[in-house]
Amino acid sequence: MTNPIRRALLSVYDKTGLVELGRFLAARNVEILSTGGSAKALSAAGIPVREVSDFTGFPEMLSGRVKTLHPKVHGGILGLRSDPEHAKQMSAHGIAPIDLVVVNLYPFEETVAKGAPFAECIEQIDIGGPAMIRSAAKNHAFVTIVVDPADISAVMQDMEQNGGATTDALRRRLAARAFVRTATYDGHIAAWFATQEQGVDNSLPAQLTITASRALSLRYGENPHQVGALYRTADTRPGVASARQVQGKELSYNNLGDADAAIELAAEFDEPAIAIIKHANPCGVAIGASLVDAYKRALACDPVSAFGGIVAANRPLDAAAAEEIVKIFTEVVIAPAADERALAIFAAKKNLRLLLTGRMPDPRAAGITVRTLAGGVLVQTRDAAMADLAALKVVTKRAPSEDEKRDLLFAMRVAKHVKSNAIVFAKGGATTGIGAGQMSRLDSVRIARSKAQDIAGEGVPGTVGSVAASDAFFPFPDALLLLADAGATAVIHPGGSMRDEEVTRAADERGLAMVLSGIRHFRH
Repeated sequence: MTNPIRRALLSVYDKTGLVELGRFLAARNVEILSTGGSAKALSAAGIPVREVSDFTGFPEMLSGRVKTLHPKVHGGILGLRSDPEHAKQMSAHGIAPIDLVVVNLYPFEETVAKGAPFAECIEQIDIGGPAMIRSAAKNHAFVTIVVDPADISAVMQDMEQNGGATTDALRRRLAARAFVRTATYDGHIAAWFATQEQGVDNSLPAQLTITASRALSLRYGENPHQVGALYRTADTRPGVASARQVQGKELSYNNLGDADAAIELAAEFDEPAIAIIKHANPCGVAIGASLVDAYKRALACDPVSAFGGIVAANRPLDAAAAEEIVKIFTEVVIAPAADERALAIFAAKKNLRLLLTGRMPDPRAAGITVRTLAGGVLVQTRDAAMADLAALKVVTKRAPSEDEKRDLLFAMRVAKHVKSNAIVFAKGGATTGIGAGQMSRLDSVRIARSKAQDIAGEGVPGTVGSVAASDAFFPFPDALLLLADAGATAVIHPGGSMRDEEVTRAADERGLAMVLSGIRHFRH
């Protein structure tokens, strides 16, 4: 069934395509109703337009908050043309049918994204717009609803092909899009309010609202037989989802996950830092006087695993760093920015994907993480905890030196981003061995030790004279003793085991300095 368009209500914030549509409708003798800025834009273009206030006989009021919330508007949209009783009531109350509704909403999402104050965000919550959209979408058997300027051309084409009418198929498709838009809009508002409340008592909401829009269709998911896509949420945290891809091949599902892990780890440090990630685990991390210095030291930790990895920097990339990074095959480089010389160097590697985030994520910022389960989701606040010198508790007879303290904090910040069970050896602000994701902490120590490289070039494994971090406590002294055998001189772990005293005695017997952070960093 086709429905002729005789009267249209155009009230949009984004005026893309408004004048073109207005001219198209006017040429077909469609009466155009409009409000505020939309009416002014149409009138300025010489298009006949009738103000909604004239149509309803009721002025806009309350600073424009009330203008379309009126029975003549919603009655004209919701009335069933095929129902004699509806037709009788509409006639009795002077309600004229409205056949086309073109509405897009106040920019609430954009206002929140720019960090506007609470009151300004509240003012950008649209009320009349969603009401009209839902009314028109519900009554799509008779009314055409447009919420996206990109759909205006489809409506004009449909009307041209059907003598000024639209088809059932188009109206139903547009109604579905309309309900998605209002659900997404309300979801963003609900999610924003939840973040405001979370700051009060750090609780999670009783009802969790997550809205996401597909930003990128991927060739496949984690494996070729899986379908994958990237969806963007209302979260304004800078990172891989909002990054600009400057060059390179199409991003994969695994690229995106690894790049996210890399940039979050690099963000942990104030000094110039490089994190090299492979399969969501770091294979080398370092801080340095410059990015190129940090990169060389990070690469030295495990150059074999770094091949085909993801590199993240916490500073704008310069030419010196870029020249080193492109010496081996690298899948993705992610950083807040890159200078012109660095961009030119990367451009020579056509397949290398370069992502620029604009700024770094704040490792201390509040937020939530979500993980799907069968029939539900697991939600938690982001692991924003960070050990500092003042909070460290020395439990051994020997206290760590100042150099050891710095390395212990560095190692624990890396361990926070290593899959559990995690063991990290570090020396001089660089990882020297990393053991990740093992069922036994003993195995994590063995793997970290086996990967330790002769970084100093003196024939001595990087674990000798290093410090070590464990993401969780030692349930027995055995793993600690392996760390000592590997040459570690100081150890950091959260503590909390029933055998903490036994572990501490073992550290004293081997001359280790040991501190407790009080913060566990499980990562599954």
